[in-house]
Parts: sequence; structure tokens; C-alpha cells
Amino acid sequence: MENQINAHEHNHEHSNKAASPEETLALLEYMLGHNRHHAEDLKKLAENTPDAASEYIRAAVVDFEKANEKLEQALKQMKGE
Repeated sequence: MENQINAHEHNHEHSNKAASPEETLALLEYMLGHNRHHAEDLKKLAENTPDAASEYIRAAVVDFEKANEKLEQALKQMKGE
């Protein structure tokens, strides 16, 4: 199938308590990268979706990217940037 998305399985069970500020930072960095990967997957999915549904997916990606920008700002604050 052309433009097929590489599906992957992973566990989304994350502890909501980090042992240290460093662990919190590492977890947030991981989650931001993970979210960005999913946003890219959704963009590809929208390409193979009927027009009406595709527009909803594209709008969701915009929201996803806005959330990722906020997470990135949180990371910068935590790093003192």
C-alpha cells in the first residue's frame, strides 16, 4: 500500500511521578519526541482518508502541534533557557 504508515506498538503506561527533577525532564523530553512522531503519523494518515474526515485529522494535528509547542516551552523553562 502506497503511503502506508509504519505501525508500532508501545506501552503508554507512564508513571505520573518522577523520582527526580532530572527524571521529570527526561520523561518530558521523551514524551515530546513521541508526540511529534505521532503528529507525523497522523499527517500521513490524513493523506489516505476521505476528504471530510481528513480535514478533522488535519485540524487535530494542528491542535497536537500547539500542545507540543507548549510542552517545548515547559522544557525550556525547566532547562533555564
